[in-house]
Amino acid sequence: MTRVERAAIVDTRLQALYPDPPIPLDHQDSYTLLIAVLLSAQCTDLRVNQVTPALFQLAASPDEMSRLAVEEIREVIRPCGLSPRKSKAISELSKILVEKYQGEVPENMELLEELPGVGHKTASVVMSQAFGHPAFPVDTHIHRLAQLWGLSNGKNVVQTEKDLKKLFPESRWNALHLQIIYYGREYCSARGCDGTVCEMCRELYPLRKSPVKLKKP
Repeated sequence: MTRVERAAIVDTRLQALYPDPPIPLDHQDSYTLLIAVLLSAQCTDLRVNQVTPALFQLAASPDEMSRLAVEEIREVIRPCGLSPRKSKAISELSKILVEKYQGEVPENMELLEELPGVGHKTASVVMSQAFGHPAFPVDTHIHRLAQLWGLSNGKNVVQTEKDLKKLFPESRWNALHLQIIYYGREYCSARGCDGTVCEMCRELYPLRKSPVKLKKP
C-alpha cells in the first residue's frame, strides 16, 4: 500500500467518524482562542477549558488583559503549567495587540508568529479555527499518528506538516487536523496503541506485528 493509498483510507475513515469536528478549546473570539491555544502548550485541552472561564472573567480582551499585573494572570493560569512564561507572554502580546493592532488579532501568519509565546503551531491553529484559512497545525500527537499510519517519516513536526499538506487537499486541512486529534484521543492514544492495536493501524498495516519505533520531535 502506498502512502497516497493510506492517506485516502485515513481521509475516508476520519470523515465518517467525525464529519463535523468541534473546536476543543472553549473561546468566544479570535483573542480568547489565541490565549487558550497558548495555554494548551504541554497542557490538556480539558484543563485549559477549566481555567479560562476565570481568566476571561477577569479580562476577555487585549485591553483588559494588558491592564492586569503579570502576577495576577499567573495565579489564575497556574494549573496549566509553565505559568511564569505563559503569563508573561499573555501580558506582553496583549499590550502589543492594543498598541500595534487596535486591539485586534492580526489575520496573518507571520504577524501572529511575531507575538510573544506564539509559535508556528499556535499561529496555525488561530489562522485555521478563528479565521478559516487553510492550515495544518501539527503537534506531538499528530506527529506520532502520522508516523504510525505511514503518512510521514519526518524527524520533526515541520517535516510532518509538509508531508501531510502534500497528501491531503487544502480543503480538508482544517477538519483533518481536528479529526486526527479526536481519533488519537479516542482510539490511538500513546498508551493505548503502539501501531498494532487500533482499527486504523491494523487496517493500514495488517501484517505489522511489532511496535513502531517513533521519531520524537
